[in-house]
Amino acid sequence: MRSTPRLVWLGVVTLLSLGALPGVRAHSLQAGSTVVCSLTWVGQEAAIEDYLKSAKVAKFEQVPVGVTKPHRARFEPGGLIPSAAWKPLAPSYRSGYRESYKAELAAYALDRLLDLHMVPPVVERRLDRSTGALIYWIENVKAWDVKKPPVGPDPRWAQQVSRMRLFDQLIANIDRNAGNLLYDDDWHLFLIDHSRAFTERKDLKGAAAPSRVERTFWNKIEALEMTTLQAALGQWLNAKEMTALLARRDRMREAIKKMVAERGEANVFF
Repeated sequence: MRSTPRLVWLGVVTLLSLGALPGVRAHSLQAGSTVVCSLTWVGQEAAIEDYLKSAKVAKFEQVPVGVTKPHRARFEPGGLIPSAAWKPLAPSYRSGYRESYKAELAAYALDRLLDLHMVPPVVERRLDRSTGALIYWIENVKAWDVKKPPVGPDPRWAQQVSRMRLFDQLIANIDRNAGNLLYDDDWHLFLIDHSRAFTERKDLKGAAAPSRVERTFWNKIEALEMTTLQAALGQWLNAKEMTALLARRDRMREAIKKMVAERGEANVFF
């Protein structure tokens, strides 16, 4: 973990106006209270990916925070989406950590494979003489306050937190922090900044373990096989990285079995 939040580019505060993106949904819970749903890409991933690959970038803006110094790419007005985050991180070691834009693409590909719907669309693109990850900029979101973590109004929130922790263990994400945990008014949890994930380590150190397990999501993780991973992630990960992912999955299975033995299945699984 680092003390400086990374990639606050997706929202330390509520971003832009309501309706800036197609599919943004809003409804009133009571007078004077409007809820905005920022999970706007589900069902139109292909269109958004195509737009990210081809849309003309009007300008780049330096984001003032974040260790990897991402930029915000502003598209021409009137397009499908107004902006994206640009991370041209060539695979290398920085400050003792392995960083790669390809890990961002792998995280999105795995999110889609597992039907997680928490990682925003990402494409590989060459811009400004560099190759990197161009990432959908989520609108109308808030950052997770470490001092006062959000607590959703129904079991759906706890299930999302469980999924996040299972996902982070699976991908060896040791860098989950307040700067890359976001949520909207409708209590959807979003995960960004995975450039340090998908290493060859096989242990689960550094990623928080879930206190309970969302069974449907775990079943999808447990069903992963090398052939499936190669088809979905082979463009972004090498064989050793995918082998390590499956080794971590096996360790997760053993940890869950231990939880069940100690607490009982009903107290472990949602």
